[in-house]
Amino acid sequence: MDSPPETALISAQSAFQTAGAAVALLDAAGTVVGWTQAAQRLVGYSATEVVGRSAAVLLSATDDRATASAFSGQSNAQGDWVGFAELRHRDGRRIDVCLSVSSLSGQDGLAGWVVSATDKATPSSRTADGSVVDSLHTALHRRLPIGVVIRDTQLRCTWVNDTQGFKDGIPLHQRLGRRLTEAAPGPGGETLEKLEHRVLESGTPAIRVEYRAFLPTKGYREPTMAASVFRLDDAEGRALGVCVVSFDVTDSRQARERLAILGEASKRIGTTLDVMRTGQELADLAVPLLADFATVDLADSIPLGEEPLTRLGTQGGRIPAFRRMGLASIRQGAPESLYAQGELVFVAEDCPYTRVLHSGKSYFDPILDISPGSCLDQADPAQTLKFREHAMHSFMVVPIHARGAVLGMAVFMRTRDRMPFDEEDLLLAEEIVGRAALSLDNARRYARERAAALALQRHLLPHQATGGSAAEVAWRYLPADSHDVGGDWFDVIPLSGARVALVVGDVVGHGINAAATMGRLRTAVRTLAAMDTPPDELLAHLDELVLRLAEEDADPWGPAAAVMGATCLYVVYDPVTRHCTMARAGHLPPAIVDPDGHVTFPELPTGAPLGLGLVPFESVTMELTGGSVLALYTDGLIEARDQDIDVGMDRLRAALAHPGLPLEDLCTSAIDTLPTKASCDDVTLLLARTRSLGPSQFATWHLPDDPAVVSRARAMATRQLNQWGLAHLVESTQLIVSELVTNAIRYGTGTIGLRLIRDKVLTCEVSDTSNSSPRLRHPGTTDENGRGLLLISQLSRRWGTRYTPDGKLIWAEQQLTPG
Repeated sequence: MDSPPETALISAQSAFQTAGAAVALLDAAGTVVGWTQAAQRLVGYSATEVVGRSAAVLLSATDDRATASAFSGQSNAQGDWVGFAELRHRDGRRIDVCLSVSSLSGQDGLAGWVVSATDKATPSSRTADGSVVDSLHTALHRRLPIGVVIRDTQLRCTWVNDTQGFKDGIPLHQRLGRRLTEAAPGPGGETLEKLEHRVLESGTPAIRVEYRAFLPTKGYREPTMAASVFRLDDAEGRALGVCVVSFDVTDSRQARERLAILGEASKRIGTTLDVMRTGQELADLAVPLLADFATVDLADSIPLGEEPLTRLGTQGGRIPAFRRMGLASIRQGAPESLYAQGELVFVAEDCPYTRVLHSGKSYFDPILDISPGSCLDQADPAQTLKFREHAMHSFMVVPIHARGAVLGMAVFMRTRDRMPFDEEDLLLAEEIVGRAALSLDNARRYARERAAALALQRHLLPHQATGGSAAEVAWRYLPADSHDVGGDWFDVIPLSGARVALVVGDVVGHGINAAATMGRLRTAVRTLAAMDTPPDELLAHLDELVLRLAEEDADPWGPAAAVMGATCLYVVYDPVTRHCTMARAGHLPPAIVDPDGHVTFPELPTGAPLGLGLVPFESVTMELTGGSVLALYTDGLIEARDQDIDVGMDRLRAALAHPGLPLEDLCTSAIDTLPTKASCDDVTLLLARTRSLGPSQFATWHLPDDPAVVSRARAMATRQLNQWGLAHLVESTQLIVSELVTNAIRYGTGTIGLRLIRDKVLTCEVSDTSNSSPRLRHPGTTDENGRGLLLISQLSRRWGTRYTPDGKLIWAEQQLTPG
C-alpha cells in the first residue's frame, strides 16, 4: 500500500465528508468485525460474506497484503495511517482506493482499527523500485485529523481513537462504556445521540453534521466539529452499532461566518448617502457579529463634505477634532462610551488613536493592558477608567481610508466575549471598514455637492421679494429630501406702472447642474421682464434660450445628449386695472382664491415645456377681484407616486380655501398637506394677495390726435400734480408729457392715452396705436430731431416701452422726492 502523504491526507479527509465513504471495523488481528452498507456498495461484498474474515483478503496486490499483515501484527502499532491501495471487487475487477486507518482503544484494553475507503482518490503512484516503505513511514508519523468513535446498539462507546479525545476533550475513562449523554451531558450531546439512534434504526448514514465540541473552554470558543455517522453490520447483516467519524471544521466555519458578515456589510452599509447614517450602519453591523462595542469617529469636516487630509495627525500642535458618527454596544445605552453619537470627540496625544492617525495603519492589541500606570492609562485616564469599568480586554483601531485619504477611525472592543481578537478578526475588520469607507466617502462627496447646490440655489433665489403696491407675497421652498437639490425657482419682479410679475419654474433633473441652469433662466426672465416683454413672447424667448443652452452643452464627439427641459408659469398683474395676464410652458396652472374662499384653477393653454420648440405660447388675461390670492407652485407640492394628480390638486384647493388667513399661515397650511413621507422632488409655493390702486393714486385722460392737445395735456398733468402735493415735479413732468404726447401725435393715429400713477414713484404713461418703437439717439449739434427721448432719459429715473393689444405705451418714472 503506497501513500503520497499530502494527496492521501486530503483524500482521507474528503472521504468522510461524502456518503460514498466505506467504513469497516477490524479487531486487533485485522479481522473484520463490522461492515457498513457503503462498504458493500464499494466492493460488492455483503456483511455476511466479509465479517469474520481477514481484511487482507480484500487487497488485490501481494505487496499490499504483506504490508497490511505486518502493520496489524505489530503489538504497539498505534496512531493513524493513510495511503492508496488496490481492492478486489466481488466481480473480480480491481478498484483504486484511498484507505484511512485509525487505531482504536476499546474496553478492557482491547485494541482495534477503523478503516475507511473511497474510490474517488487518484490512482496510486509507486516509487521507481516499487518500494512503499518510505511513504508508509511518513504517513505513520502523521496524525490524521479524524476522530473515530464506535458505539454498540445501546449507543455505548466501545472503541475510540486518540484524535477524538484530543478534539472534544472527553477523556478515555469517561467515554468508554458510556453513552454520549452520560459522558457529556447537555443539549449538544442529546442532539448528536438522537442522530446516532436514527442512523442505527434506518441504516441511512448522516453526513457532515456540525456540532460544538464538548471541550471545557474557560470563556473561549469551542471548536466546531463535523460528524458523519454510519451503521456497522455484523456477519448476519444485523446492526452491530454505529461508527462516528469527526473532523475539526472550526477554520472553515469561521471562514463561512466571515463571508456571511461581509455579505451583510454589502447589504447593510451604505443604504443612504447620509454620513451619520452610514457611520451608524458600520457600528451596528460590527456589534455583535465582530465586537461587543464599536465606535466610528470621523474628522469633523467630513459630514460637511469638505476634503479629507492625507493624514489626520497633529496640525500646528493641535490634534483635529472628530465627531462620533457611529456608536453600538451590546449594553443598553452604550455606557462604555465617553461621547454620544453626534458629539465632538477629542483625542489625547500619544495614544493608540493618534498612532493610527499618524501612520494610517491599524492598531491591534489582543490583550489590552489597562493596569494603573500603563501607557494607555497615562495617555487617556478617563478612557482607561471606562475600559476597566466594563472589562474591556481586547482592542482594535482601524483607520477609515478612502481614495488615498484618512476620513477617521473605527474602534472595536470585546467585553463579555472572552475570546480575544486575532489576526483573522483584524483582517475582517479592515475589510468591513474598507467597504464602509467607500460609502462614507460617497456620502461625503454627496454632502459637498448638495451643499454647493443648495448654496448656489439660495444665492440665486430671491431673499427679500416684495410685490410693492400690486401684491403682498409669501413663499416656501423645500429641497428634496431623497435626491440632490433640484431646479425649482420662483421670482417676484417689479414692473413699470406699479405692476408686478410672478414667476415659478422647474428645471428637469437634480443637482448642481440643474441649479445652475435655473440661475441662467431666472436671469433671462428678469432681463426680458425689464424689457416689458408680454408673457407669451417672454416664454418664446426662453424656449429659444433653452434650445441654445442644450446645443452648447452637447458633446460633439459623444453620444447625443438628452434635451434639457424646463417648465415655467409667468404672470403679470396690474393693480390699476386689476388685469392679470398669464402664460405657461408645460407648467401646472395657478390657483386663484377669491375673497369669498372659492378656489379655481383657470383654463390656460398648456404650452410645451421649454427647450422643445414645438408650439407657440398663448397668453390669457382676466380681471381679478381686489384681495384675491394667486398661488403659483411646482409639481412637488401636489404630485405623489402613489396618488393621482387630481388628489393633490384637491388637497391644495382645501388648504387654500381660507382667504382670511395671513399669507404666511396660508403657506404653512398648504405645505402641511404634503404626505408625511419625504418628497422625492423640490417643493415651491408662491402666494400673492392682489392689491388695487384707488382713484386717488392715478389719473387717466384720453386725448384726440391733434397737436393742439399738447398744451392741454401739460395743464392737466400740472393740475393733478398740485393735487398730489408734487409741485416740485411739475416742470420736469411738463417736459416729459410734452415730448411723449408730441411723439404719439407725430407717429401714431387715433386716440392718445395719458396716465399718471403716484405710487413709490411717479409714472407718466402715454399710449398710442402705433407699433413703432422709439430709439434713443445722441443727436449732433445741427440735428433737428432725436432730442426728445434724450431729454426724457435725463429727466426720469428710467423709461421704457411696452406693447399693448392696440399699439404701444411709453412710460417714464421719476422719484417722488428730490434726489
